[in-house]
Amino acid sequence: MGIDRFFFLLFFSVLVFNSIDITTAQIPGFISLDCGGQSNFTDDLALEWTPDNQIIYGITSNISVTNETRQQYQTVRYFPADSRKYCYTLNVKSRTRYLIRATFLYGNFDSNNVYPKFDISIGPTRWATIVISDANIIESQELIFLASGSTISVCLSNATTGQPFISTLELRPFNGSIYLTPFENQFFLSVSARINFGAENEDPVRYPDDPFDRIWQSDLVKKANYLVDVATGTDRVSTELPIDTGKDEQPPQKVMQTAVVGRNGTLTYRMNLDGFPGFGWAYTYFAEIEDLAPTETRKFRLVLPGAPDLSKPIVNIQENAQGTYRLYEPGFENISLPFVLSFKFGKTSDSTQGPLVNAIEISKYLKISDGSFDGAVAASLVSGYESLDWAQEGGDPCLPVAWSWLECNSDPEPKIISVKLSGKNLTGSIPSDLIKLSYLEQLWLDGNALTGPIPDFTGCPNLKIIHLEDNQLSGDVPSSLADLPNLSQLYVQNNLLSGEVPSGLLNKNLVFNYTGNVNLSKGSSGGRRNRNIFIGLAVGAAALFLGFITSCLLLRQRKKYPKPEPKHGMPVMSNAATEAAQCFTLSELRNATKNFEKKVGSGGFGTVYYGKLNDGKEIAVKLLESNNVYQGKKEFANEVTLLSRIHHRNLVQFLGFCQEEGKDILVYEFMHNGTLKEHLYGPLARARGIKWIKRLEIAEESAKGIEYLHTGCVPSIIHRDLKTSNILLDKNMRAKVSDFGLSKLAVDGTSHVSSIVRGTLGYLDPEYYISNRLTDKSDIYSFGVILLELISGQEAISNESFGINCRNIVQWAKLHIENGDIQGIIDPALGNEYDIQSMWKIAEKALMCVQPHGNMRPTMSEVIKEIQDAISIERGVEAGARERSSDEISRHSILNMGSLDLCGNNDQDLSIDESITRPGPR
Repeated sequence: MGIDRFFFLLFFSVLVFNSIDITTAQIPGFISLDCGGQSNFTDDLALEWTPDNQIIYGITSNISVTNETRQQYQTVRYFPADSRKYCYTLNVKSRTRYLIRATFLYGNFDSNNVYPKFDISIGPTRWATIVISDANIIESQELIFLASGSTISVCLSNATTGQPFISTLELRPFNGSIYLTPFENQFFLSVSARINFGAENEDPVRYPDDPFDRIWQSDLVKKANYLVDVATGTDRVSTELPIDTGKDEQPPQKVMQTAVVGRNGTLTYRMNLDGFPGFGWAYTYFAEIEDLAPTETRKFRLVLPGAPDLSKPIVNIQENAQGTYRLYEPGFENISLPFVLSFKFGKTSDSTQGPLVNAIEISKYLKISDGSFDGAVAASLVSGYESLDWAQEGGDPCLPVAWSWLECNSDPEPKIISVKLSGKNLTGSIPSDLIKLSYLEQLWLDGNALTGPIPDFTGCPNLKIIHLEDNQLSGDVPSSLADLPNLSQLYVQNNLLSGEVPSGLLNKNLVFNYTGNVNLSKGSSGGRRNRNIFIGLAVGAAALFLGFITSCLLLRQRKKYPKPEPKHGMPVMSNAATEAAQCFTLSELRNATKNFEKKVGSGGFGTVYYGKLNDGKEIAVKLLESNNVYQGKKEFANEVTLLSRIHHRNLVQFLGFCQEEGKDILVYEFMHNGTLKEHLYGPLARARGIKWIKRLEIAEESAKGIEYLHTGCVPSIIHRDLKTSNILLDKNMRAKVSDFGLSKLAVDGTSHVSSIVRGTLGYLDPEYYISNRLTDKSDIYSFGVILLELISGQEAISNESFGINCRNIVQWAKLHIENGDIQGIIDPALGNEYDIQSMWKIAEKALMCVQPHGNMRPTMSEVIKEIQDAISIERGVEAGARERSSDEISRHSILNMGSLDLCGNNDQDLSIDESITRPGPR
C-alpha cells in the first residue's frame, strides 16, 4: 500500500511584461524579458530573450558580476524608492496555468552598496519581500497560478532600503493539470523547493530537458541549512535507460534518471522552506532505476517529526508505479509544514533494500486577494487613456499600494475615495466611469480640456469636494448636485456653462465658485443667501481673531497666577479605577511588611517588599521611588487603571493600592519563586536550573496571559515591556506576567497606537522604535526574544556571549538557526533532556516572532499552538488533531490524503471526515 500522493514543489516567485513573438522552438506563450536590455537574443539554452523597453518607468543600468556571463544578467531596471508601485503586465490566456519567475542580481547597480529590500505583488496579492544580502548572488521567486483574465500584473513597491529593481521576468505556460488543486481559485502556489536528487553535478536541470523550463536544483548545491543531515550510507545512483513519466508535465526524464538510495536503511534530510511555516502542496517523485532481483524488495515509510500518521503508509515503488523505470508521484495537496523541515525515509523490516528518492517539489499556498472594490471600474477608466503616462501604472488601483492619482480607504476590500487628475491632459467628456465610484469623496478634474455637460453625480453620495474648474464644460449646472448630502466644496469656474445656477446650490451651505462662465447667471432667489454665507465667514473670522486675543490674555493671567498642582501630582486616576481596586491604608502595609523590612526586588518603578496581611495572605508591596515624580506617578496610575479591569490565571493578581503621605504603593499576590530571569541566568540557574519541558510550560503560561491582554480585553492591552524579569513564578512554578506600568490600551478601529517609545533594550521592537507606531505585534517581538532566552539561557543583551560583532540575542540566534546549527544556541544546562524536534519548533517560531516587520509576525494564539505542539512532542503524546485510529489512517491512504492538515492544525478535534472536506488551506 503506497502513500497516496506525497510531496514537494519549487523555489521562489516574481514579475513580467507584454507579450512577445515566440519561435516554434519553444512552447507557445514563453516570455523571457531581459530587464534593462537593449536587443533580442537567444541564449545557450535556445531560450529567446527580449528587452523590457516597452515599460515607460524606471532606469536601466549595466552591472558586472564575477563569474556571471549570461547576457540577461548584465543589466537591470530599477525604480524610485517612493510610495508608488511599478508594474509589468503580461498577456495570458484565461483558465491556463502558468509558472512566473523573476530574478534579482543587485551587482551594486547604484554604486551605493546599499542592499535593497522591497515587496513584489502579483495583481493585488502581496507575493514576497525581496531581501538582497549579497550583491553577487541571484535572488529568485517563482509562482504557479491559474490565469483568471487576459493579463497578469507583477509589481514592485514598498522599498524599505535601497531601490526596487529587477533582472529578469519569465512566463511559462503549462499544458495539463499536474498543478491542479482544489483551491487554485483562492490560492497561488509559491514555489519553495524543487530538488533533483542524485544529480551528477551542481548544474540545475531546466529547458530544454524540462520543456516547461522548471528549474530542478541539484542536491549537490549546499546552501545554508539546505539539505543538511544527510544520513551515512546515502548513495547516488543513475541510469541511461528511458523513464516512463506518463504525463508531459511530470518531472523530466533527466531528473528521474538519477536518485539517492539509503544503503543503511534510511535517507534523512533537513532543509529551509522559504515562505513557510504554513500550508502547502508537497509531492515526491519515485522511479525504480535499479534492477532488483526477484527476491529483493524496496519498501519504506516517510517519517515527518510531529506527524506520526505519515509513517503508517508504505511506499512500494515497483508496486505503485506498476514496474521498473516508471514514475510514481505520491503527495499531499494540503499539508502544514514548518520553516525548517526535517524528514526521513526508512525501510520496513521486511524490505531488503533501503529507500530511494528521485525528486521533490514543495510550494506554499498564497491566498489570492480579491482586490479593490472598484478595480473593474478603474480598469475601464484608464483603458480610455492608454497613451497617457498616468494611465499606465498597472496592477490593482488600491493594492498593495494605490495608483499615484488615487486614494483608497483601508477597508479589507478597499474603495476608491479620491481621484486627482488635475492637469492630466484629459479631453472629451467627463468619463462615465467616474460616476460609478460609489464611495468617492473627492474628485479633481480641474485644468484639463474636458468638454460636454456635467454628469449626474448622485451615484456618488459621499462626494464632498468637486473640482471641475478651468475646463471647457458646457450646458447647465445640474440641480442634482444640490442633492449630494455631503457636498461642501464645488468649483466650476472658468468653463462654458450657461443658464441659471440652481437655487438648491445657492441655498446650500458650501463653498461654491462659478465665476468665469459668461453665460451662467446667479438667478434672483439666491443673492441674499449667498451674501449671508460670506457675511457668516467674515463674522466667523472676526470671532476667531477675538478668541485668539482672549486666549493670549488668559495665558498671560495664568503665567501671572499659576494654577496650584494637585496634592499628589499628575496624573490623577479615574474614579472607576479606584473604585474597582481595594484601597489599603499605609499603616496596614507598614504592619504587613514590618515597616518595609524585607526587600525582594527593585526596578525602574521602585522597590518591592515582602509582606503578610493579618489573614495570613502573602503579598508583594511595590513602593514608588519619591525621586521619580512624573513618570513614576503616570506609570502608577496606568497600572492601577489597567490591573483593576483584568483578571487571568497567568497575570499576577492585583490586590490594591495605597496613596498616603505622598507615597504611591501597589499591592500584588506574592510570587514565591521570583522571576524567570533569575532561573535562566542568575544564582537560581546554577543552583536549580529548569528543564526544557518546564521552560515550555512557562512559555505557554506566559503566552496565554499575553493572549488574554490582546484578545480577551476590550479594548485590548499592549504590555509594552515584556521581558524575563517581568515573568514571575509562583510556589508551583506557574508563570504569571507582571508589571503593567508601561502598558497601553489599543484604540478600537485603528491599526496602531502612536506612542513615545518605551521598553527595555534587547526586547524593544525595532519597527516600533523607528516609527513610534505601537501594535500588539510589538509584544510578539519581545516574546520572541524571551523564547530565544528559554532556548539558550542567555541574556537578551550581552557584550561577551555573542561574539565580537554581535551584542543581541536575536542577531546571534538567527545566524546559528539559519545555518542549521541549533546546537550552537541550546543552553548547555539542559544536557540531553530534550527532543531536538521540539527545540526546532520553538526556534522557528521565535524567528517568526522577531521578524523586522510586524505584519510578518504571528499572533500570540499561533505562538501558543506551536508551544503546545512542542510540549506534546516532549511528553511523547500525540496532539488531539493527530489522534486517529488505524482504521481511519487506512481510509486516508485510500482517499489520496486529499486535503489533510497533518502538522500544526489549529482544529485539534477535527475528525477524519472534516479534514477531507475542509475547503482548502487556511
